[in-house]
Amino acid sequence: MLVIRLQRRGRKGLATYRIVVQDKRTHPTREKVIARLGSYNPHTKELVLDKEVAQKFLDNGAQPSERTAQILKTGGVKLPKWVAEASKKEGKIRNAEKLRKNQPKEEVDSEEPGEESIKEEVESEEDTEETSTEA
Repeated sequence: MLVIRLQRRGRKGLATYRIVVQDKRTHPTREKVIARLGSYNPHTKELVLDKEVAQKFLDNGAQPSERTAQILKTGGVKLPKWVAEASKKEGKIRNAEKLRKNQPKEEVDSEEPGEESIKEEVESEEDTEETSTEA
């Protein structure tokens, strides 16, 4: 059985991918490929694709991987009905109770420090100075 998959190329941290047709039993990194359909650079989202050859292999039963099916779809290749759409994966949130949005709301004092409270503080400081000098 033939599969259409991504073959990783490039250096560490800067991967590019070839879109290749291989036998299902061969390892993706092995150079033994039946056809090269194009390339994909995930950093620049650049896609080079031979649409006619890709359509020929899909019509003859080659099965694309989930990611390759998405790339082919964005490249303008019409996917057969039997190709499964990749479902949107929902990430599991660990320790949801620790999230800030799940914490109880803190009550904020409605009284903001204005001019009146500053005057009161200054007057109270003066009173304490007077009492300390009298004693």
